[in-house]
Amino acid sequence: MADLHQFIEGFREFQQQYFAGETALFDRLRAGQTPTTVLIGCCDSRVDPAILTQCAPGEMFIIRNVANLVPPFEQGTTNQGVSAALQYAVTVLNVSRIVVLGHSHCGGIKGLMDSNDIVDKDDFLGRWIHIASKAKQRVLQQLPHADKATQYRACELEAIRDSLVNLETFPWIKQRLGSAELSLHGWFFDFEHGALLGFDEESKQFQPLVSALPIKDFWIEI
Repeated sequence: MADLHQFIEGFREFQQQYFAGETALFDRLRAGQTPTTVLIGCCDSRVDPAILTQCAPGEMFIIRNVANLVPPFEQGTTNQGVSAALQYAVTVLNVSRIVVLGHSHCGGIKGLMDSNDIVDKDDFLGRWIHIASKAKQRVLQQLPHADKATQYRACELEAIRDSLVNLETFPWIKQRLGSAELSLHGWFFDFEHGALLGFDEESKQFQPLVSALPIKDFWIEI
């Protein structure tokens, strides 16, 4: 109950300091939302996209799931939450960019790397993270003798690349990419150093977008 009280008090602070203080912003938001960016992030409690990017309400359409994965386009009768959210953002809201934001120490990717690849039909989590199975296979082929931590990080990065590829399988995304109405971006939040990496299409590597903090900045002088 202490946690619930903390969250209620947090909302009260938001109401009094932000909602009441940003009347023009919320007047505009009542009329509708016009975000320019979709961010697909992990549901990990440590990685809140709004906090990491310091965006304001209405600026970013956020889709969160285990391991920030994007499934390939498929037709059928199954419920497809990520695909539905993408369709709404791209075809209704007309966003101009999609960002896939991964992060280090991802529990979903660790679970995938440690799994035996046998997925039970009632295992929702196993079936979901299996979307990144090709990324896992590449890591095991290319880094067979690496330690676990290195393999986990490599798979976290490879899974972002695969999600970018899967985004292009959606017809309404592919059409907008072809006409330069939409762009795709792969980002990685490095927990170790507080850095942000971005996938560079030309080099096929992740390059620093925001460099790591100097070691001394992590320490508080007493």
